[in-house]
Order: sequence, then structure tokens, then C-alpha cells
Amino acid sequence: MLAQDKLFPIQAVRDRFPALAYNRDHLYFDNAAGAQLPDLALTAVHDHLLTHNVQRGAKYGLSRSVDAGIADARQSVALLVNAYDPAEISFGMNATSFIRLVSLGIGQTLGERTEIIVTDLDHDANVSTWLALEPLGAKCVFWHMRDDGTLHVEDLVPLLNERTRLVACAAASHALGTLVDIAAVSELAHEAGAELFVDCVHYTPHALVDVQAWDCDYLVCSGYKTFSPHMGFLWGRLDLLRALPTFKEDFIPNEPPHKIEVGTFVYENVAGMDGAVRYLEQLGQDLNDGVTLSRRAAIAKAMTAIQQYEIGLSQSLLDVLHRHGATVYGITKGGQGRVPTVSFNFAAMAPGELAQKLADRDIGVRDGHMFAPRLMARLGLTMASGAVRISLVHYNTHKEISQLNDALGAILQHS
Repeated sequence: MLAQDKLFPIQAVRDRFPALAYNRDHLYFDNAAGAQLPDLALTAVHDHLLTHNVQRGAKYGLSRSVDAGIADARQSVALLVNAYDPAEISFGMNATSFIRLVSLGIGQTLGERTEIIVTDLDHDANVSTWLALEPLGAKCVFWHMRDDGTLHVEDLVPLLNERTRLVACAAASHALGTLVDIAAVSELAHEAGAELFVDCVHYTPHALVDVQAWDCDYLVCSGYKTFSPHMGFLWGRLDLLRALPTFKEDFIPNEPPHKIEVGTFVYENVAGMDGAVRYLEQLGQDLNDGVTLSRRAAIAKAMTAIQQYEIGLSQSLLDVLHRHGATVYGITKGGQGRVPTVSFNFAAMAPGELAQKLADRDIGVRDGHMFAPRLMARLGLTMASGAVRISLVHYNTHKEISQLNDALGAILQHS
């Protein structure tokens, strides 16, 4: 066991995720597609549906309790990302829908700043959505990752100018696990008079989000990657959200979050997101030796511990893949520059075949293009085959990685 693992209560963590016991023989190695839920998130969904499964906005008590529950969830998510104001948090379907909402608004207000910088590391949702603004006069400029699978901030500098309206990038790659220095990107973007849009979907389960320290302008997350049911949220600076054109009925206040949350969203899943944040708080409190922390400080304590534990997971996973001769894409060593998400291939076996053979052993991985056509092209991979991706979170263990080692040995021996 690695030294930092001794400080992380892995068994207590796993006990908080009922699915791990229910499907005890399955290895959840596809967490980038959607993570499991802790007990508090499951309880929150159950309690909502059992005790006040009604519509918001009426005068009777059950309806008002839904309003109160949404307000509580908004406060929790605001603490999770360190928002300036809970009104900056809007709930909805997923990150993709919010990227489209913001991009459509920006497309109507381009003015003289018509250039939008996108990357070839990102999920296509944070690329094609901005490319779709080109008929409105936008011009997309690519910030290319280097061969090490990393976006280098110095490569962004020559792309920024007086025409740049926005930089759109991820905080962590959903395919390669690479981290991006968001604070540095923000500083450069703002010096050029541009805004920064952050896809935080893959970052949020692994490390502490801090929109104030990052000084970004917009941020989206799909909560179901962060231990909640299927839902998403948008954070944006209040003044920018107020100015953003949106489509709404006349009776809806032209004020965030109301102007963003048009239509009914899934209240029970938002309650589950509240439960997921409270789980992280409890973990942070449990790690603090009985000294009570503020809610935000407890979240920070939990996420710091999670990040440190996952450094060991990354290294163990990479060691196994290298041992079996895998081609690993992007950063090939563990450490501070990545999260435990790794895409790879074996020369002797197509990614789809390997994924199926692992599935036959109840090991859940993902194969394919990872919804990133430009990234696949940079890696020299086809959209038809792509790569195999293993994505771990803090409830995964070194023992599970050892089981993967054994499975790969047996599969490759007979390839």
C-alpha cells in the first residue's frame, strides 16, 4: 500500500456506496461515463419522491418544501464550486445542454470580438457547439495540445488578440485524464479582454473546484459524473448571466437562475446532487479528527484527500498497463498532472475486442472514440475503433487494479 493510501479510509468510503456491495463482483472502471451514488444521494432522491413529489411554485406546504429543497441544493452546489452567489447556479439536464444555451447567447452578442478559441483535447460538446456559431459570424481558432497530451498555456498566448471573445476548454480531459491550468488560462484570456468557459465535467469528481481562485466566467458540470443522479448545472458570473440572451416565456423573471432554468427539471435528481455534496462534506469532516469545519472547508478537505489518493491509483493503473505493453495516450506517468483516467491500446487486440473480453469478466471499461473526433485524429486513431478507456474514482482500490492485471494477463496470453 502506498504511503498516502494509509491516510485515506477506503473501506469506509466504499461502505457509503451501496451499488458496490450490490454488484460486488463488478469492477466499476467506467466512471467517466457516470459514477455511482453515495447513500446520502440515494436517500435524498427517495425522500423527495416519497414525501413531496409535487410541482414547485404553489402556496401549499408540500410545494413550498420543493422550493426549499431546490434552494438547499443551490446553496450546496454553490459551496462545491465556491460561487460568489447561489443565484449563479442553474440546474438542468447536463453539461452539453448548458454549453448550447451559453453558446447561443454568446452567438447573438459577438460584436467586434468574433474569435472563439477551442481545443483538440476536449469532448466534442465543447468544440462543435462553438463551431456551430460560425454562420453567425464567429471564427473558431484551435489551441492544439502537444504530443504529450497536454495543453501548454504558452501555446495559447499567440492565439489571443483584440478579436478574441472567449476561450473554451476543459479543466481535465475526459479521455486522457490531463489537467489544464485553468487559473493561468483565465489570466491570459482576461488580459486579452476575453472570457473563459470551463467544461468541468471530468474535473469535479477528482479535485477541488474554485471558480473564485480560477477567476473563470462560465463553468458547466454533469452532476452524474460527480456521484449524483442524472442532472447538470451551470455556474456563471451573475452579471454575465444577467446579460446573456436566453429563450423564456414572458412570465419568467429575466434574472438568473430563473431565466436559465426554463421548464421543469428533475427535482429529485437535484435533491440527489445536494446529497452528493453533503456526502463529500461528511467525508471531509470525518478526515478532520473531530474538529468541525465549515461546509466549504469540509468539501476542500475531502477533495484534497481524494486527489492525493487518486495519484496512487493513477500510478498503479499505469504500472499495470505498461507491464503488459500497452500504448498509453497522453501522460504516461502518475502525478499531479493527471486524474486516474487513461486511454490506451494493445497492438495485438482491437479496443472493442478487449473491452468485450473484460466485460465477460465483469470489468466495465469503455471503448471507442470518446466523443472526441479531433482528439482521435491527433492520436492517429480512427473513429470506428478509437481506444480503450479506464476511468477510476476514489472508491476504486489497488486490489481492483490487481484484478485487472490478472485479467489482462490471461486475455493477452491467449490473443
